[in-house]
Amino acid sequence: MMPLVALLSAALYGAADFLGGLASRQMRTAAVVAISQASGLLVLLTVTLLLPAADPTLGDVGWGMAAGLSGCLGVALLYRALAIGTMGIVAPITAVCAVVIPVLASLVRGVRPGAVVLGGIGLALAAIVLVSQQPAAADETALAVPASGLPAGIVHALFSGVAIGIFFLVLAEARPESGLWPLVGARAAAVPACVLVAMVEGVSIRRLQARPLATAAAAGVVDMTANVLYLVASRMGDLPVAVTLASLYPASTVILARVVLGERLHRLQILGMVCALVAVACIVAGGSR
Repeated sequence: MMPLVALLSAALYGAADFLGGLASRQMRTAAVVAISQASGLLVLLTVTLLLPAADPTLGDVGWGMAAGLSGCLGVALLYRALAIGTMGIVAPITAVCAVVIPVLASLVRGVRPGAVVLGGIGLALAAIVLVSQQPAAADETALAVPASGLPAGIVHALFSGVAIGIFFLVLAEARPESGLWPLVGARAAAVPACVLVAMVEGVSIRRLQARPLATAAAAGVVDMTANVLYLVASRMGDLPVAVTLASLYPASTVILARVVLGERLHRLQILGMVCALVAVACIVAGGSR
């Protein structure tokens, strides 16, 4: 039962990223992030109130709030990357970077990774190189790449992964006894920040079209549902297995992008995408032992 719940959480994580990226193609990213964060907060508060009472401290909530600001930045960069780049490339890169950051932090703290983790890091670096390759023959629109020479969205994806990795690091400082309240703190800090950015950019709710607005709200609900399912899976059985399965979420984004948007990747990029997914599994599985 646990593997099924963990895989469902991975599928929903990937679906949330797809929905967020899709909405960002139809309206400003700042608006998408603000709406998705707010809708996710509503779901989180509802679930938290239904769960048994926890014992959070101000410190736990404080760590959550700090994590929320980093996570908000990571989501904004991810949605922007998904909006301007190829989803099948962007999603695996972000996932790889998000997993590598905690591993590097462990190295700084004197924790030596095993052979599986080291192999995963090497595979992750190779994946980034592979998915960053431009096809030899491309049409005029595909040739329009940023000044960096990388495919559109790659730089955003890299920084997004770093920010999301920091989110996981900071959130881990909260005590287990605090339950879901650090996540509540994270969203409580992220929502005002996202709304402020949206206001500065001149976003007006009145001018937003109903369809992309609903898509952005759905992204937040699906993302938070995935968080809850992952928490359930992590408490049902083997934690390393749950983490590994949940970390395969880019596969869902890639499949949706292929089916719904008809995205096509050339051979090197497909190989890189596969390497990225395997790298995430190796790093998380090896680092959890």
